[in-house]
Amino acid sequence: MKTILLAFILALAGCSQKEKINHEQISTLFDSYWEEHSRLFPLDATQQGDNRYNDLLPNDQTAEYRKILRDYFTDYLNRLRKYERDELPENDRVSYDIFKYEMEMQIEGLTTDLWQIPFQQFWGLPLTMAQLGSGTLYQPFRTVQDYDNWIKRVEGFSVWSDSAIGNFRAGMKSGIVLPRVLVKKILPQMQDLISKNPEKSVFWGPIQNMPKEFSAEDKARLTKAYKEMITKHVNPSYQKLHDFLKREYLPKARSTHGIGSVPNGTYLYGYLARSWTTTDKTPEEIYQTGLKEVERIQREMLKVKEQVGFKGSLKQFFAHLRKDPKLMPFKTPEEVLNLYRDIQKKMQPKLMTMFGRTPETPFEIRQTEKFREASASAEYSPGSPDGSRPGIFYYNAFDLPSRRSYGMEALYLHEGAPGHHFQISLAQENEALPSFMRFGGNTAFVEGWALYAETLG
Repeated sequence: MKTILLAFILALAGCSQKEKINHEQISTLFDSYWEEHSRLFPLDATQQGDNRYNDLLPNDQTAEYRKILRDYFTDYLNRLRKYERDELPENDRVSYDIFKYEMEMQIEGLTTDLWQIPFQQFWGLPLTMAQLGSGTLYQPFRTVQDYDNWIKRVEGFSVWSDSAIGNFRAGMKSGIVLPRVLVKKILPQMQDLISKNPEKSVFWGPIQNMPKEFSAEDKARLTKAYKEMITKHVNPSYQKLHDFLKREYLPKARSTHGIGSVPNGTYLYGYLARSWTTTDKTPEEIYQTGLKEVERIQREMLKVKEQVGFKGSLKQFFAHLRKDPKLMPFKTPEEVLNLYRDIQKKMQPKLMTMFGRTPETPFEIRQTEKFREASASAEYSPGSPDGSRPGIFYYNAFDLPSRRSYGMEALYLHEGAPGHHFQISLAQENEALPSFMRFGGNTAFVEGWALYAETLG
């Protein structure tokens, strides 16, 4: 009896011990994770140059899909926990820690009710679909198969839109709704994407730019198919979203602004703060850090005021900057573009003296699309790791009389080079990293680097 009991205890002890793991084993785990990730998030795969799933658009607005994701992230977290972290080489320990953190935050995020706000005025699938459908972002339109893939993806958007409306309605019942001021910004976006004439639609771009080598038969078939796609799927989807948001959702939208004012908002705000900063600091602690940063930045502003010889208070200095016509010189979007290109020409030679490694990914400056410029800020869209698609700095030329020139240098350094373009492109080009690190990234790190990059001006 004692022998059996001892064997049972030893067996239990053995089960609780973690397995030793080497570089090859953990790399296999990460590769397996990313293979499934590409299938579950096919838009991400397309952006990263993996074209196997270019026709897929899963309906991520369903409870079933959220359960699939919870099981997926939980499975890989459990598989990781079986291994002894300290047995790994130093670089793999870093990957282990980041992967563990990502899985934990993804799982926690899926327990929240944030799914009840499917999109807003700044990001979300309706805007992404329009960018992709224009043919100017990362959805490829090089082959006939590419064109057919996009039709299938748009058909999936029709289903997604219906489910998104259902989730918005769930939020109306629970009180987790967007601020009214943001809903009012979404409405013209949805309206602008509805076009009675298919040939005037943003989604007509690929037909306008169809490769010359396509056969006459394929050109005719695709032209007809894209007219039907816009008429039967694109227009009805955006019309439904617009009408729902205007008639049902806007009256139920809230007058408050911060997420903290919705039910369970204090927790949601705390979760988002932890997720975006990778710290356990409370929102109040982060706020206090912000106040200190404001004081520091104001001291820097006072130095600038003195350097330019302005006589008056800092408040008066700001008023002067906002009203000085020399700082509002733009009459056309091309003038904004030309100034950014002048900044690029001035910065480029100096960057070559400061960085021993620079991206091979090409870089372009483009104007933000008309359908989203009223609510968009400047932003960066990553290129592909093979260099076939450039990284893009989008500048906003909306309401030109209000556009001022004095912030453009810092903005270019942040969104372009050496800001987001350098950091994101170099990560994607680094094949020694696990794919979840090459193509992932956390806001605290990504934006932290870009803020530092501003100072190099």
